[in-house]
Amino acid sequence: MHVLVRAEQVKPQPAYVGNSAGFARFKALGPESGATHTDIGVCTLESDGHVDMCVQSYEETFYVLEGEPILVMEGRAIRLVPGACGVIQTGVAHGWLGSGRGQSKWIDNMSPRPRGPGEDPDTFFVGAPPKLPVENIDIRDPRNRSLFRMRDEDIDLERLRLGSKVNEPTVSASMATAVLAYSGIAVKMLVDQRLGASQSTMFMVDYQPGAVAHPHDHPLEEAYVMFFGEVDVVADRQRYTLYPGDIFWTGVGCVHAFYNVSGKGVRWLETSTPQPPYKHSYRFNRDWDYLAETIGQPAPAGA
Repeated sequence: MHVLVRAEQVKPQPAYVGNSAGFARFKALGPESGATHTDIGVCTLESDGHVDMCVQSYEETFYVLEGEPILVMEGRAIRLVPGACGVIQTGVAHGWLGSGRGQSKWIDNMSPRPRGPGEDPDTFFVGAPPKLPVENIDIRDPRNRSLFRMRDEDIDLERLRLGSKVNEPTVSASMATAVLAYSGIAVKMLVDQRLGASQSTMFMVDYQPGAVAHPHDHPLEEAYVMFFGEVDVVADRQRYTLYPGDIFWTGVGCVHAFYNVSGKGVRWLETSTPQPPYKHSYRFNRDWDYLAETIGQPAPAGA
């Protein structure tokens, strides 16, 4: 099962009415889509808007696209910037404030998916955001353990060949923060266990011209939000071309593949929910086709 939402369909609507002002969200998936773990959306918040403090029975990850929204959480008010991302853990009270400097826009993913009308409540509002001094995001500050910020150079393989300065404004390098590169693809992890996420992961993906991810599936759901470029995707034997602003989703067991035949670079934001298991998070068709060939078993029709 898969879902394609075109950019022109993404139209945020007022959300949390009665507990917010100037806040809107576009919900890309729902129970009718077959999603169990994923509720990915696009949020906007006006300059003077707000979302009241609330506690949720699900985990929320986010990535800022535009503007400087202020996240109020754990007794602090942090001004975010484009490229800022993070996790709001289950049961942590938080709210949002407008930047005072124009509209803000971000992507969020909630896992497991919030409950719908007629189901038991899962979001509990606890009052207006308190008045706190606003701090700029600083990912070197250990108190911001649930936040991260990605810059373009963080996924630039040519720049990463060089050593970084000791006071460079980024977190200390480790295997958890490294860029994974293979088959013309670069992957930069943004939100995972190291920030405290337990239900999902969020990462950035770059495809060079000619890059390919051969047909495979997962024991989890994936969502993709296109940033720039064009890429062909095949899912359940149907082929599409994805463009900036499009949102794509694949369910458990959906065999899919990506091909960059555009001749230009491609970038998208991707989520995995639930988090990938330690082993066998990918099942590539070619590996099992090879086994069938090795033992002399005919490949299935349509393989």
